[in-house]
Amino acid sequence: MHAARALPRPAVDPELSALLEQLPPFETLTAETLPAIRPHSSAPVEPLLKNLDADRTEHTVVTEDGHELAISVFTPRGLQSPAPGVYWLHGGGMVMGDRFALIDIPLQWLTEFGFVVASIEYRLAPEVHGETPVRDAFAGLVWFAENAPALQVDPSRILVAGISAGGGLAAGVTLLARDTGLVNVAAQALLCPMLDHRNASTSSRQFTGPGNWSHESNAFAWASLIGPDGDRTVTSYMSPSIAENFSGLPPTYIDAGTAELFRDEDVDYATKIWGAGGDAELHIWAGGFHGFDSVFPDAAISVRARHTRTQWVKRILGPDSLREPQIVGPVP
Repeated sequence: MHAARALPRPAVDPELSALLEQLPPFETLTAETLPAIRPHSSAPVEPLLKNLDADRTEHTVVTEDGHELAISVFTPRGLQSPAPGVYWLHGGGMVMGDRFALIDIPLQWLTEFGFVVASIEYRLAPEVHGETPVRDAFAGLVWFAENAPALQVDPSRILVAGISAGGGLAAGVTLLARDTGLVNVAAQALLCPMLDHRNASTSSRQFTGPGNWSHESNAFAWASLIGPDGDRTVTSYMSPSIAENFSGLPPTYIDAGTAELFRDEDVDYATKIWGAGGDAELHIWAGGFHGFDSVFPDAAISVRARHTRTQWVKRILGPDSLREPQIVGPVP
């Protein structure tokens, strides 16, 4: 990892800044603080489901190394014909979070468009290293595609989506899908994604010290994933920014804020897709910090960011997704 050098940084949006002042200080991730932070890295899913017109089922995915992973599937009630599927990967720096973390984001697409949503409990570093999380995530995607008919999912319209570390995993999974040919990924949505283990961009060096995701926390998270063998074991599926081939990727949505560490690597990723002749839509929100629209979804900038993203999802999954979802409601 490169040593950080303090640089001037873009200002946080005034409304977000005022809201941040109401929160307790963010702790830097270390081996000592991780056990205390982990329990707060997700929230119970039951309150989200209370008013959601959907059924939740639980399944098991077996990985190549024989490990069993839980995967949750959320299906609109009364769905009669195959719908687009959203394969969601949670954030948490590869070291924390669970399959329900920030799942309100794809569940909004279930509510608005009738999409089926799946989310997997991939293994976390530092308990595992290397490609294990992305291979876990890919095993779940293969399972989702193979079981599409039973899950009422249209296998030709599967969106891989994730936030932060989950966005990095979504990018890695999409590369794996392209390279193996095992799954046809229709599109990928990378929300403030964690893409580059080198942690050396200008924005990475700007956001040192206290913050919701700092240069130091990022260095710890990547070191936890890479493990004791060092950078020589890093692959493009782990750190998608180092991929050499960006051709053949599906339509891609990338967003981030100007006031966050991942800004420059996310811009660079979109640039590489464009350089390979690909389709990428990039939004960098002025004044947004890392994950701003998930922390404060009702702030004005967050409402704009979520609306823009949702409209892309609606548009990119094809003309059928513009129609009312075919859901049978209760008989009056």
